[in-house]
Amino acid sequence: MPTRAAETPVDETPGVGTAAKQVAEHASTLAKLELELAGLELKRKAGAFGAGVGLGVGAAVVAFYGVGFLFATAAVALAIVVDPWLAVLLVTVGLFAIAGILGLLARAQIRHATPPLPEQAIREAKLTQEALRANGHR
Repeated sequence: MPTRAAETPVDETPGVGTAAKQVAEHASTLAKLELELAGLELKRKAGAFGAGVGLGVGAAVVAFYGVGFLFATAAVALAIVVDPWLAVLLVTVGLFAIAGILGLLARAQIRHATPPLPEQAIREAKLTQEALRANGHR
């Protein structure tokens, strides 16, 4: 006499191996989608960064011309008191004087920063090494 268990169809739910395979496939697909999303986000941000840099350069150029016109305005205002050629000459000499002072300050800062060695850290390391040697450590 056959048993009922043999007559009933086998349960059609997937086994552990099949379920694990499906999970792995879903995880792989999810990882690919996340990478694609990250790539798209980076492209969008790079585009916005590029636009920001372009606008910043444009602002710097306009500001540069604005400073030039500011100096021209100073020369024209000074021309009310002295001859125009002398006004322009005085503004030019003033600009070169400011550039010279800034250049000297820059040179002093550069000399102060060179050579680019961490002198204090080297000095402290030598002191530590000497202290260890004095205490008998090698």
